[in-house]
Amino acid sequence: MKNSYLSATTSFFVFIIFLLNQIIFPINFGLAEVANKENLKAQIDAKTLELQKINREILEQRKKIEETQLQKNTLSSELKKINADLKEIELNIYSSQVTLEKLELEMDSLQKDISQAEKEIELKGKALGEVLRQLQQKEEDNLLLIFLRNKTLSEGISDVQSLYDINSNILISINELKQAKDNLNSILEKTAAIKTQKEIEHQNLKNKKIIADEIRKEKAKFLEETKNKEKIYQAYLKELEERQLAIALEIEKMEAQLRTQINYKNLPQQAPGFLSLPLATFSSITQDYGATKFAQRAYRGKWHNGLDFAAPLGTPVYAAQEGIVVAAENQDRYCYKGAYGKYVAIRHYSGLTTLYAHLSLYVVKEGEKVERGQIIGYVGSTGYATGPHLHFTVYDSSTFRIDNSKSCGPKMPYGGDINPRNYLAL
Repeated sequence: MKNSYLSATTSFFVFIIFLLNQIIFPINFGLAEVANKENLKAQIDAKTLELQKINREILEQRKKIEETQLQKNTLSSELKKINADLKEIELNIYSSQVTLEKLELEMDSLQKDISQAEKEIELKGKALGEVLRQLQQKEEDNLLLIFLRNKTLSEGISDVQSLYDINSNILISINELKQAKDNLNSILEKTAAIKTQKEIEHQNLKNKKIIADEIRKEKAKFLEETKNKEKIYQAYLKELEERQLAIALEIEKMEAQLRTQINYKNLPQQAPGFLSLPLATFSSITQDYGATKFAQRAYRGKWHNGLDFAAPLGTPVYAAQEGIVVAAENQDRYCYKGAYGKYVAIRHYSGLTTLYAHLSLYVVKEGEKVERGQIIGYVGSTGYATGPHLHFTVYDSSTFRIDNSKSCGPKMPYGGDINPRNYLAL
C-alpha cells in the first residue's frame, strides 16, 4: 500500500515538473523556423549595409554639388548643377526603395515573433490551467485530512509541503505568463511603428519621384530657353541677377520696418526645443541669422532673415509646431529663381509663424491644420538658391502677412523676423 502511494506521489511530482518546464522554459520552434529567422536577420543586415553605402554616395554627391556652386556661372556649370540635383534625388529614391525593402523584412521577422509569443502564451496558459486543476483536486482535503491519510508524520508533512510548493510555483508561472504577454505587447507596438514607417516611406518614395520628374522638366525647359548657347544664357543670367536684386531690396526694406514692430512681451519665452527642428538630419547650417559675414557681402540690406540648413535634395521637411498653413506657394511661377521658390508658411498658436523655403515640393495646402513633426514638404533649390537647402524663418505672427510684391507677383511673405536659435535646440 505504501509503495503504491509513493508511486502515485512520484508520478504526480513528475507531472508537475513537466508542466512547470512547459511554463518556465522558452518554446522551441524547431530547426527550420530558427534557420528562417536567421535568414531574415541576414537579409535585414544586408539591407542596412546597402543603405549605409547609399548614404555614403549621397554625401559624395553633396560634395560634388557644393563644388559646382563655386564654379563660374556658365551654361555648362548650370547644367552640371541640374544634373547633380537629378543624381541626388535618384539616390534618394533608391534609398527609399531599399528602406521599404528593409522595413518589409523587419515586418516579416516581427510577424514570426508574434506567432512565437502567441504560442508561448497559449502553452503557458494551458500548463498553468492544468497546475491549477491539480491544485484544486489536492486542496479538496483540508490539512488535517492530509495528515490523517498518511501513515507517518513525515509523510504528512511532505504532502503538505508539496502543496505549498505548488502554490509557490503557481505565482512564478503567473508572473512568467504576464511577462510573455508584455513581450507580445512590445512586439505589437514595434509592428505598429514599422507599419507607420512603411506608410510614410511609401509617400516619400512617391513624392521623390515627382521631384525627379520636375527636375527633368526644368532641365528640358532650360535647354529650350537658352537654346544650349552660352551667349543666350549670359543674357538670361544678367536679367536674373537684376531681378533677384530688386526682390531682395524690396523684402529687406519691408522687413527692416516690421522688425521694429515686434512685441517681444507677447512672444513665447525663449527656450531651446520650443520649436522642433524642421529637418531630422542636416549636414550643417550654411547661413546663420542676421548680419552675417555672407549677408554683409551678398545682400544689399546686409541681413539674412533666417537659418539655412544644408541637406540632400528630397529630404523631408517637418512642421516645427502645430498650426495652420497660411500659405503654400510656388513663387517661381511669378519670378523664376528670384525669391523663396516653393515655400510653406505656418501660423502657430504660440504667436509665432514659421517659413520653410526653397522646397522641391510641398504636400500641404493653405488652410490645412498641421501637427508638430508632420511632413510638409521636401528640401530643394527652387527660387533664389545656389543649391539644395532649407531656408527657415521665424516671425512674430502679429507682424506677419502675405502680400503682393512689385517684383515677384502675389503671395510674398513678409514679417518681423526673430532669430530661430531662440527656439530651436541646436
